[in-house]
Amino acid sequence: MPHRLITENRVAAEPNDRSAVSTPPRDGDGDARVAWASAPDATATAPASPPIPLRFNMQELAGSFGDLGTFLPLVVSVCQKSHLDIGAVFVCAGALNIATGLLFRQPIPVQPMKALAAVAITEGMGLGGLVAAGIFMGVILVLLAGSGLVDRVSQWVPRWVVRGIQLGVGAKLALEGGKYIWQLPAIGWDSWLTAILLGAGVVGVVSRRQPALLYVFVLGFVLLYLGRPETYAGVSLSLPAFTFHWPAGSDWLDGLVRGTVPQLPLTLLNSVVAVCALSAEYFPRHPISPRRMAMSVGMMNLLTVPIGVMPMCHGAGGLAGQYHFGARTGGSVVMLGAVKIAAGLAFGSAILGLLAAYPRAILGIMLIGAGFALAWVARDARRPAQLLVVLATAASCIVFSTAIGFVVGCATAGMLALMGKVADQQTGCNDRADARDPADRG
Repeated sequence: MPHRLITENRVAAEPNDRSAVSTPPRDGDGDARVAWASAPDATATAPASPPIPLRFNMQELAGSFGDLGTFLPLVVSVCQKSHLDIGAVFVCAGALNIATGLLFRQPIPVQPMKALAAVAITEGMGLGGLVAAGIFMGVILVLLAGSGLVDRVSQWVPRWVVRGIQLGVGAKLALEGGKYIWQLPAIGWDSWLTAILLGAGVVGVVSRRQPALLYVFVLGFVLLYLGRPETYAGVSLSLPAFTFHWPAGSDWLDGLVRGTVPQLPLTLLNSVVAVCALSAEYFPRHPISPRRMAMSVGMMNLLTVPIGVMPMCHGAGGLAGQYHFGARTGGSVVMLGAVKIAAGLAFGSAILGLLAAYPRAILGIMLIGAGFALAWVARDARRPAQLLVVLATAASCIVFSTAIGFVVGCATAGMLALMGKVADQQTGCNDRADARDPADRG
């Protein structure tokens, strides 16, 4: 009989816990459990809980920067290649951050769509094709969410395949952060030495429950001024330029084939299935349904892409990074959104050069931290069958792509089922999903 993925909610995490822990969670600290059920009519259940109260403090603000290691490089590169106005991108991304924080009450990130960004950066996709791809993504996701099909798809994704995707994407983020640092000189204002010292500082400061990433992010601009003061000469007050873009006839096909087709499976797996699974573990009494998550991604692209904003999504890596550095409520991304809007309205396109020169040593640290936090949730795979599915999925994600990793993981799980290893795989229902930091209690 087919098996469906069910989230059991045990104990809510209380966001009013003010502790900020950046260390990996310990076994036994988490209380969200994901179980397999044989009943075909099983559905996800959650007890009624009051909304998570928003918090606005230094811990939440520092945690909100945990996603910038991915956000800044992609936004800067796409704006340079596709001639988008970065001020407009910042304002709209900030507005989406605020809306997301108020809607979900959790630190759900707003990130560029990575496959689309990669095509724009490496293959030179024009602005028309980028807009067309974003519109296609929005329409498809809204239809999947409105029909309820996305919920059914997510319920049939094996737990250990999701864990493998999280491990694979987390490893890729960490490797990308390491690549940033590896390409730097050994000594200098933006160097290996800078990364090592700041990385050690982050660990030391966070262990004392201070908003480490906030300090490091601000320090990055100080280092930039000391190392390349001429960069600040081009920064001036200017308004962003919002321009309506509608694809030409040939742009629709280009956007669909080169943009939407490779992006859709990545969005469904990492921006819907994986982020909902991670949210249910961090906030077990406030799980977000795949339908709501898909509708959110779809609508924000339909509303912003035509006015010159690159396609955006949510993501498990961003959630893990923000949570890892202290974010516990939607207040974190609301504050981040306000910062983005202020920067976009004040400086417009003038901030492009400043952000393009921002120290890669610091961005590398951010990516490594976010990647480690996301990959760490896969540690609850302990039995041989579970480990085989997780590792096969993760390895395929790293070597090939998330979509291929998903196919390989499902095929591996299917072969284990045919070999009679389903029981071993199903015993995960008795394991705790210890993905939450011990600081979180809701």
